[in-house]
Amino acid sequence: MQPVRWSDEAATDLVEIIDYIEQRNLVAAQRLLAAIVQSAENLPFMPYLFRPGRVAGTREHVVHPNYIVVYQVGNDAIDILRVLHSRQQYP
Repeated sequence: MQPVRWSDEAATDLVEIIDYIEQRNLVAAQRLLAAIVQSAENLPFMPYLFRPGRVAGTREHVVHPNYIVVYQVGNDAIDILRVLHSRQQYP
């Protein structure tokens, strides 16, 4: 089974998203954090289940209607590239 690696950008995205939500609703922030982390941890079990990404070679998992985990399946690991709000301009 492949390990999951978080890029610096994805880790920063996650911290910023959770910090923003936490200022308004602590419980919602905790739930979203748990959902995103759990979805990332489960990717090795089903790496190709989610839709092909808008950038070639990536895939996108819609964790919540407003949040998308962008990842890439490599030979030795699954790399979490970004965590984005669905309204963000991407790529």
